[in-house]
Amino acid sequence: MECDRILLDGLGLGLEPTMARMWQSAPSLDEFECWVLDQKGGELDAARVRRINALILGEPYDQATVDALAAIDARPPVLDDDDLRDWQESGYVVVQNAVDIDVCRAAERTVWEYLAASPDEPASWYSSRLNGIMVQLFQHPTLEAVRRSPRIHKAFAQLWETADLLGTTDRCGFNPPERDGWQFPGPLLHLDVALQPPVPFGTQGIVYLTPTSPDQGAFSCVPGFHRRIDQWLVDSHSQRDRDAQVKALAALPIPGGPGDLVIWHQALPHGASPNRDALPRIVQYIAMAPPFPSLHRRYDETAEFVEQSSSEDR
Repeated sequence: MECDRILLDGLGLGLEPTMARMWQSAPSLDEFECWVLDQKGGELDAARVRRINALILGEPYDQATVDALAAIDARPPVLDDDDLRDWQESGYVVVQNAVDIDVCRAAERTVWEYLAASPDEPASWYSSRLNGIMVQLFQHPTLEAVRRSPRIHKAFAQLWETADLLGTTDRCGFNPPERDGWQFPGPLLHLDVALQPPVPFGTQGIVYLTPTSPDQGAFSCVPGFHRRIDQWLVDSHSQRDRDAQVKALAALPIPGGPGDLVIWHQALPHGASPNRDALPRIVQYIAMAPPFPSLHRRYDETAEFVEQSSSEDR
């Protein structure tokens, strides 16, 4: 499974559209390769291909990859000591101005154009192209520019304590205000990790492409839950009990400005929230992790980072 993830993240392919392609048409290898090239505009990034091959074959990185990762290591910290303490206690952190404002605005325009909607026409905000509040848009140069932000990479590198990370190619989100005939469809509070103790360390993230107030459908989470999730799993008796208990938790909405990144520990119940403001919330989902996270590190019961193996073991 980790090699599959390396291939998808390394090439910049979304998991959902790739799985849909595989299940719907069962393509041959040649057909799948053509589909991949089509997704990437007819050309693959040679540096990304070399990195994928090195990872899967267990070979050293080429010098260009080594230099690129060293450049991230050499950047000034994005998260200060207070941020890291908050991360340990709350399980989430907000990175302000993680993406340049011009890059944000370009990505925002891409979402509006994909939905054939306009900021000045509220009737256009309730597009049939929405999947709930999800925008099934994965591939676009403006979205890739957000993913390549050095500040995003540095923030995740500080939490994982390595710059050797791969980023996901995920979709966007568009959460319009509630109105007659359209109520917030979710997702409500949930967890995206297998509920078996101990829950491993893992990170998820979201970039606000527009200013987002607490009541504007902001990302919400249950701070500190990562510190007690293992005992909670022992105490709860069934999946139905767990789902009901998660939905009943009190969540904190996390506001942000355009370009702000929210990173949260995967053990935090999280979700969007109803938009009761005047404008839509527009976001891009993004996360980064080491190529082999199960061999890198985990989060133990005392909320301390502990090594499981060294990079030489991969």
